[in-house]
Amino acid sequence: MKKYMKEFVFFPDVTVMLILFFAVAIYTFQHLLQIGTWIAMIIGAIAYAISEYMVHRFVFHMKPPKNPVLLKMIKRLHYDHHVDPKDVKLLFLPLWFSLPNFIILSLIFYSISTNLQLTVAFSTGLITYFLFYEWKHYVAHKPIKPRTKLGKKIKKTHLWHHYKNENYWYGVTHTTVDKTLGTYRHHDEVEKSETAKNLEKRA
Repeated sequence: MKKYMKEFVFFPDVTVMLILFFAVAIYTFQHLLQIGTWIAMIIGAIAYAISEYMVHRFVFHMKPPKNPVLLKMIKRLHYDHHVDPKDVKLLFLPLWFSLPNFIILSLIFYSISTNLQLTVAFSTGLITYFLFYEWKHYVAHKPIKPRTKLGKKIKKTHLWHHYKNENYWYGVTHTTVDKTLGTYRHHDEVEKSETAKNLEKRA
């Protein structure tokens, strides 16, 4: 397990996000006695938990764009990950995608709260859940056996997404939105897709 933890922590994109996490967390932890801080962090975590599904389904699985620049971007973000799910270089979201999205979400939160302290707390929750997402995604594609029943289920459903049918099981850390929007089924009820490993070939 130590070698996997080391590989995860020292992957450049993850390392930068960990540094950013500690930066915002140190500030946020000074205000943990305030209920607003906890609420803001929870909102941040929930925001990422929901966006995890939405971005995966509606952005990462968009029809292949005709624009070559956009196609290159989506290939790096997700298409190539389906071609080679075990390639560690394709497991993590690149900083050029994640950082701008965090900034946008934080600015939206600030425009509503008009409170810098709460916005930093929101960012802390956001980044915390993001790192949790990256770890669970890493575990799903590595020979690591989750210890909990829920962890085993989550890993199993994500592998169904890659090796059975790419049109189901978009959640990586949970299946709540999948079950709500009808994209969760037992794998025996779903036909094997011929394009699960090549999203560019979809009609």
